[in-house]
Amino acid sequence: MISIQNVNQLYGGTRILWDLDLEIEAGSCTCIMGRNGVGKTTLLKCLMGLLPIESGSILMDGKPLHTRPAEHRARAGIGYVPQGRDIFPLLTVEENLRIGLPVRKDKAKEIPEKIFELFPVLGDMMHRRGGDLSGGQQQQLAIGRALVLDPKVLILDEPNEGIQPNIVKQIGDVILKLNEEEGLTVILVEQKLGFARRVGKEFRLMEKGRIVAADRMDNLNDELIRQYLAV
Repeated sequence: MISIQNVNQLYGGTRILWDLDLEIEAGSCTCIMGRNGVGKTTLLKCLMGLLPIESGSILMDGKPLHTRPAEHRARAGIGYVPQGRDIFPLLTVEENLRIGLPVRKDKAKEIPEKIFELFPVLGDMMHRRGGDLSGGQQQQLAIGRALVLDPKVLILDEPNEGIQPNIVKQIGDVILKLNEEEGLTVILVEQKLGFARRVGKEFRLMEKGRIVAADRMDNLNDELIRQYLAV
């Protein structure tokens, strides 16, 4: 579904990604993992068109993404939840969610009821401003906003950072439901090993701007953890 081939990326004169290759199959839930500073968020930003690549290619369903502007990603069927959430704090929950409606291929005018089934708190807080929500509620809003697009791919960058445990569990339940029951392709950058093992089907380990290990999550063993994840 998504094919990243020989991608190099420079940031401020420093090379962040080095001939990086990554293949994401339709219907998979892939966790991209690695220590801080190895290029995980940079990789996602390149995929989303928020950072330019120096060379290489990024394809979705065989069509190039890297030559298209960032706003094309939503229309191509990619929902993105960045690190830090980036909701609109002065807009209400309803207004935040409605932002994605014009991109939907079915031209729906109303927020899908599924969003409130997944995150009931959003239905209870429709008229509250995004900035007045707790961190966990804002994360639910950010994921809900991405799902309003009716995406084929959902990309999440550390969705559990600074979130209380009960909402972490709820986010995990939602990811499992979307991936296993609805076949949504999920790409997840995650530092918490327990969460990654719970929801992920595949792992990709990064080191110094490259993918250095790739396998099913069941095969993420202690040696790999010690070599590439332990601090």
